Amino acid sequence: MNKTTEYIDALPLTDAEKAVLPTESILSVHQALDAGHTDWKREDDTPLGSVTARLQHSWPDSLGKEQLIKDEEGRAQLQAMPKAKRSSMFPDPWRTNPIGRFWDRLRGREVAPRYLSRLTKEEQAHEQKWRTVGSIRRYILLLLTLAQTVVATWYMKTILPYQGWALINPTDMAGQNLWVSFMQLLPYVLQTGILILFAVLFCWVSAGFWTALMGFLQLLIGRDKYSISHSTVGDEPLNPEHRTALIMPICNEDVDRVFAGLRATWESVKATGQQQHFDVYILSDSYNPDICVAEQKAWMELIAEVQGEGQIFYRRRRRRVKRKSGNIDDFCRRWGSQYSYMVVLDADSVMSGECLTGLVRLMEANPNAGIIQSSPKASGMDTLYARCQQFATRVYGPLFTAGLHFWQLGESHYWGHNAIIRVKPFIEHCALAPLPGEGSFAGSILSHDFVEAALMRRAGWGVWIAYDLPGSYEELPPNLLDELKRDRRWCHGNLMNFRLFLVKGMHPVHRAVFLTGVMSYLSAPLWFMFLALSTALQVVHALTEPQYFLQPRQLFPVWPQWRPELAIALFASTMVLLFLPKLLSIILVWCKGPKEYGGFFRVTISLLLEVLFSVLLAPVRMLFHTVFVVSAFLGWEVVWNSPQRDDDSTPWGEAFMRHGSQLLLGLVWAAGMAWLDLRFLFWLAPIVFSLILSPFVSVISSRSKVGLRTKRCKLFLIPEEYSPPQVLVDTDNYLELNRSRSLEDGFMHAVFNPSFNALATAMATARHRSSRVLEIARDRHVEQALNETPEKLNRDRRLVLLSDPVTLSRLHYRVWSAPEKYLSWVNHYEELKLNPLTLKAK
Repeated sequence: MNKTTEYIDALPLTDAEKAVLPTESILSVHQALDAGHTDWKREDDTPLGSVTARLQHSWPDSLGKEQLIKDEEGRAQLQAMPKAKRSSMFPDPWRTNPIGRFWDRLRGREVAPRYLSRLTKEEQAHEQKWRTVGSIRRYILLLLTLAQTVVATWYMKTILPYQGWALINPTDMAGQNLWVSFMQLLPYVLQTGILILFAVLFCWVSAGFWTALMGFLQLLIGRDKYSISHSTVGDEPLNPEHRTALIMPICNEDVDRVFAGLRATWESVKATGQQQHFDVYILSDSYNPDICVAEQKAWMELIAEVQGEGQIFYRRRRRRVKRKSGNIDDFCRRWGSQYSYMVVLDADSVMSGECLTGLVRLMEANPNAGIIQSSPKASGMDTLYARCQQFATRVYGPLFTAGLHFWQLGESHYWGHNAIIRVKPFIEHCALAPLPGEGSFAGSILSHDFVEAALMRRAGWGVWIAYDLPGSYEELPPNLLDELKRDRRWCHGNLMNFRLFLVKGMHPVHRAVFLTGVMSYLSAPLWFMFLALSTALQVVHALTEPQYFLQPRQLFPVWPQWRPELAIALFASTMVLLFLPKLLSIILVWCKGPKEYGGFFRVTISLLLEVLFSVLLAPVRMLFHTVFVVSAFLGWEVVWNSPQRDDDSTPWGEAFMRHGSQLLLGLVWAAGMAWLDLRFLFWLAPIVFSLILSPFVSVISSRSKVGLRTKRCKLFLIPEEYSPPQVLVDTDNYLELNRSRSLEDGFMHAVFNPSFNALATAMATARHRSSRVLEIARDRHVEQALNETPEKLNRDRRLVLLSDPVTLSRLHYRVWSAPEKYLSWVNHYEELKLNPLTLKAK
């Protein structure tokens, strides 16, 4: 079989259609497939003429009317997006200097909040009630938190062994030996640091406790007059003038999972009969050429299987500016004006049609709501780590989400996905300017969601959590190391956001949100410092003689004291604040019915195992987060190049590489304390032994086999596993289907395979007018690529070839017309396997 015959056999044609094609040369085949009989100036451009025919035969059910057009150079182009209708979206520069703002006020410039110029008096009166209630509630939260912290800190002060605070007088120490003065002061300096850190950490724990407690009461009573979900009946007709875009920004994601979830979501929307009010936009920032081709192929299949012509769109950006937020901004500028609302989805998001239509109804019933955040439930993972985290978020999460709503009302959080946004105010007020200056905390904002919520509220629009709206789902990282990679990005983003704490016009609640975002990660180094200072104090106590006399003429010695009854009481109180929310969560499950969690006995066992698991992981996260915070402040680049894995498990080598320093620290810490004072080691045992066990816990918890075994035992069971909703069942089914026809090595198939070459050529984005300079550059790219082996062609060069329809067409023609000249390419491609299910028409 010669190459021409082999090429014809690879075409997605019937035997009768193949029989009439000429077999003299590759050139004649493309000329025969070119219905327009285009006169191309170069022989290796002839595949451009056959693109339309190859596409129509490969994906006949995916192409809508007038979707295939000709660009200005006569090349076939697949219109994957609707016609743009541009809007302006410009960010305001950040004003973070309070002195400059005070000067503006003295000069008589605008000082009123921005939203007052937009809201009418009636609208202000309508919102005044819940805003007043929210303010009162938050003052109560502040008082409760501070009161608890003051009492606990006072107890902590009385527990510390050295109580001669009032006798410390630097003036009296001026004339004595420097070493003696140092030894007198050292215990009190350490104790002062311990007290300050204790107060900060206890305040943080206390705020979480009161949030969970109020969430428990809200869910137990079941009546919330300020719940935004109660503003609709649930069956109101949708306004045809208000259309909604479902946008999914993706970047080098698992293509099979992305399109499985998207298909399940869209079919659920269709099941409601309201699909005419929605469009879907897949907004890709992928830069892996293999993934780019796989995305294009999956998009064509999705359109064919759900009859989504004209409603499901795909775009891959050439210029990846500002990451995810820039991708959303680009959508808003080009197509946002055509929609009233947009729902932002993550790559792992799945939402039911009832949830999506419910969010739209909530928007229409609350015209001053700018963002309504659903409460996504975690599901769909099989590793022990992910199943334990799923159980924890499913059992504890509702308390904290309801508690956040109780304290914040319409000035709440936005988590960046599974939320509906009013497009017009988002365009007008939520463009993000880069942070000024230089260094690691300058430049494009990483954690955009909190900032966008703050800007929306600053403009007078409400930001709500629909915590009791079902049908919103997401997935969690499969193992600890994958979660820590995500935390690395979130940590840097939250630390950057704190620069906006003093920005003009921000609502106090969102200033507090920025603060809590920082504390989510800063609490780790603070806790580590607290433990380090406590250890240092114990070392001083064990190795040095106490300083009984702190003043020259002191009559009575100051004895170090130990009050175990107060220490135990304070420890017990702290444990109550930490673990009572978990107990309240399980009480709520018992009251509502534990059947969907495996029954009373199994859900209780699951809770106890999760508590043990969280105790083992807390010190590990503490050290990792400490490294993340320090590296962010010092501007260090944290390198984390994890190997590609076929499953979700963590290899032993990687576990010891990542956790080895923690294991060593735990061993040294435990040995040192055992030598100094075994009693203190008892208090440190949960910390040091968790560090020693960290590699083993990391590996074992990443195993799917262990996770599935607990599932068979009905441990860590969640309602979505006991009685899966249809949208999740469909997601699993479509994921299995997509895996069976998954496209690997997409770039090589785009070069060789006639169908994928036609698809990639038609969707190529670099459509420049022909010029002599451009032709020279194209020839150089093609020649350099073909003169090397495919393995040496790096990602960026592959992406350049994939983005230009002409270079891709010329590559395709040359490797088929003169295979003997490019044996390295031909041999490499022949070693690859194309799954026969990848292309149905083949």
